[in-house]
Amino acid sequence: MSDFPRLASTRRQFLTSAAALSFVTIASRTYAQSISGNLPWHPFAGEPPQPSLAGWYFFKPDEARAIEAIVDRLIPADELSAGGKEAGCAAFIDRQLAGTYGDSSRLYMQGPFMKGTPTQGYQSNATPAMRYRAGLAAIDAFLRKSKNHGFAELNTQEQDAFLKELEGGKVDLGSIDGKALFNLILQNTMEGFFADPIYGGNRNMVSWKMIGFPGAHYDYRDHVGKHNQPYPKGPISIAGSPDWSHKS
Repeated sequence: MSDFPRLASTRRQFLTSAAALSFVTIASRTYAQSISGNLPWHPFAGEPPQPSLAGWYFFKPDEARAIEAIVDRLIPADELSAGGKEAGCAAFIDRQLAGTYGDSSRLYMQGPFMKGTPTQGYQSNATPAMRYRAGLAAIDAFLRKSKNHGFAELNTQEQDAFLKELEGGKVDLGSIDGKALFNLILQNTMEGFFADPIYGGNRNMVSWKMIGFPGAHYDYRDHVGKHNQPYPKGPISIAGSPDWSHKS
């Protein structure tokens, strides 16, 4: 029995030495690699982004026509870029409303709900999906009563005049806050115009090309010190292709 402490100590030393040797061997093999010309990992290996597909996920046909017409007036086509419809802003909003943004599943949505100050942000139990559905229905009902047409059937001058009135809070949509609805649609339209194309908007990276934004290039080190010089390479999306685009 007198040899037991010595034997136990010897075994612990052996196991410790073996573990240390294994670590050194692995570490040496890892740090001995030279990384050149390629990444030391596979892009999107953990959670690859999913490109949005064709078709409508949230909007009903009449809603889709209305929202396409609205985003096309919020961002009209000109010599600088495509309009909101061609750029896919409606598709972007549709995908967002069909996901966690639309149902506010990642936000605290419990009461009490009271009118807050402007700095407190949105205060309601209505999710974005609920606001769009009720808001577009209210717009359609208002216009069919006053113009006998839905928004998409109006000419561009009538559409612009209505949106200006809506922005100014001068359109009576009953229980719907028209100004807040306008601001919500405008915000989402801008997000769709400038977001990565993988989310359905900014097709062919039209907005990035317009403002000279390079997108998701991996390395900019060769250009950090080149001040006031345009970046020579075209934009690239999260999907990894400079030519990636979505068509619905």
